[in-house]
Amino acid sequence: MKSERALEKIFERFEATYVKALKQNGFTDSVAIENIRTLKSLALKELSDPTLFEAYHKMERKPFDFYRFGLDFFGPLIDEKASSFMGERELDEIEENLRIGQNAILFANHQTEPDPQIISFMLQDKHPRLAEEMIFVAGHRVTSDPVAIPFSRGRNLICIFSKRHIENDPDQKEARILHNRKAMEKLKSLLKEGGKCIYVAPSGGRDRPNEQNELLPAMFDPASLELFRLMATGTKTRFYPLAMHTYEIMPPPEKVEKELGETREAGFGPVYLAIGQALDLDHFPGMPEEKSLARIKRAEYVYSHVLDLYLRK
Repeated sequence: MKSERALEKIFERFEATYVKALKQNGFTDSVAIENIRTLKSLALKELSDPTLFEAYHKMERKPFDFYRFGLDFFGPLIDEKASSFMGERELDEIEENLRIGQNAILFANHQTEPDPQIISFMLQDKHPRLAEEMIFVAGHRVTSDPVAIPFSRGRNLICIFSKRHIENDPDQKEARILHNRKAMEKLKSLLKEGGKCIYVAPSGGRDRPNEQNELLPAMFDPASLELFRLMATGTKTRFYPLAMHTYEIMPPPEKVEKELGETREAGFGPVYLAIGQALDLDHFPGMPEEKSLARIKRAEYVYSHVLDLYLRK
């Protein structure tokens, strides 16, 4: 995305669908238009003077509360009456463990750009501290796209570049590899500090319908999952599967787009979240002794739990 004209084109479709979606939830046009107007103003500022994200970004709440804006923007798209959440016992367990200095890493699928805001919206009443303090592993797109940046500024993020983005720009390759190293060093430091809950999507992207038009969690990348397991070595960290169905709120484009400035369409609908019991990644059924094979089987093991939770919706 290189111009205000391109930004205006994105907002034409986004505004029309956003107004329609909020109307389905009983909101007036004025509420929707005001939210879009605020986002457009913030995006224009990013276009001219982009925010530079460090390896670890802490949420910004003053002078503008980006966290609250994200929840106020996406919350009205959620059909709360039809939405559901499984795993209250696990959430209580996580919060108690965080209180005594342990960590939780949530291995999850990922469906929409506002998944962090959706998670916090669903948790804010019973688990407000967890909703605010959760740390999300974020890819390059949401810290570079002017429309996504205002929402990213309201989150605690470990910011990384995916393999795809590193290879696509040879001139920036060395700098981005260094950035990723700093991000992993910070992650390790945070885990040693203790009391951290971290969300990561080991698939590396958002779920999309397959050739049979079924929407299922994308397979987990063994190398990605293994990296976070190793980062937690030597710390008191538990690993939990998290399944999410949030697709209707803002479906991703049909294909992965290399260029920034993807088309966005908002929708009104229910969401489903489910957290399963903590998993032992060092000892699990069918674990092979050979390390490279164990990595593959470990990813399959965690994925199978996320898929099982997802299919219960």
